[in-house]
Amino acid sequence: MARPGAKFLPLLGIFLVTGGFLLLGWLAYVSLSPGPAPYHYKLVDEGGVDKFDKLGLKAWPDLAISKYEVHVQGVDKPVAVAHLAKRGEAPPVLLDWESRTSELITSVDSKSSELITLVAAITKHAPEDSIILAWWDTSRQIKLLTGRDTLFSSHHGEPVIIPTHWSEYSDAIKKYEQEFWGAPAPAEERRKLQRFTDALVANVDKGAGILRELSGSREAYVVVHVTDLYKLGLMRPDLFDLAYKNFPMNSGNMHGLVNSVKRWKVENNYQTYTLQSLSDRAVRAYFLREGQNTLIAQMLPFTDARPIDLKAVQLIYQHGGYWVYKIPSRESPAG
Repeated sequence: MARPGAKFLPLLGIFLVTGGFLLLGWLAYVSLSPGPAPYHYKLVDEGGVDKFDKLGLKAWPDLAISKYEVHVQGVDKPVAVAHLAKRGEAPPVLLDWESRTSELITSVDSKSSELITLVAAITKHAPEDSIILAWWDTSRQIKLLTGRDTLFSSHHGEPVIIPTHWSEYSDAIKKYEQEFWGAPAPAEERRKLQRFTDALVANVDKGAGILRELSGSREAYVVVHVTDLYKLGLMRPDLFDLAYKNFPMNSGNMHGLVNSVKRWKVENNYQTYTLQSLSDRAVRAYFLREGQNTLIAQMLPFTDARPIDLKAVQLIYQHGGYWVYKIPSRESPAG
């Protein structure tokens, strides 16, 4: 006759072993889970374009606008403010971004006023059957506001823009960004983004050839912004030696500002620089030590570059931080 509990003991052993495996599995999950991002987006206002009249979007009355603040744990005030726009059930598009700190977090500064002027020029001068090549975030803005065909229409989330001391949170940040912005870009668009990156970091002639390849046989225009250089520096750090620094505008004293920028460039052994206007009170300077001969550096107003002289791509428009080039067809003479 079996002793009381004889059948219970083997079952207890099975439960303990199973529980051990579950515990190990949970510990493995916890160790691999990226955890929370060190910041979050907070919706502070939303409505139609009339509610956000300062954005200048009256020509697009069907857009829904949302205003977000970016908050970091332990910091009372928002570190950035942004406006997003969407049409119907489509995913939102970032319209502008204002950093409230010198550290760049998830995005770089951009002005909706400059964007509105850019898209007005594209609508007026670019044929409806042309294609616009620009970084994926600029492409989404142009597509939303002009309806033109663009190389990219999805949110890519590349590169991940975070302070260096947040590198341990990179996986958590990628997860949070994807949850906020929606499904990742399709594989074909991701392939094209790498190819577009190849073009901008190549020399002028090779880069222009890749852009022509991406545009096919269509009339094509490429839009670059000063901030694209920073994004490319993160994507291809082996090709750029890049730094940025914010400088105050003291009572509009441009001469004093330029002297401060030049002095910082020399003291830190950089070769050239270009400027981005952040506001009436601040300017951001981007400095290069290496990478001056890349297509992107030659298309932007660095001190030793002459965008107007380029023949492989032809400058046709400039406003604020945006520079627009026409890509000559294969049949067109380069010079």
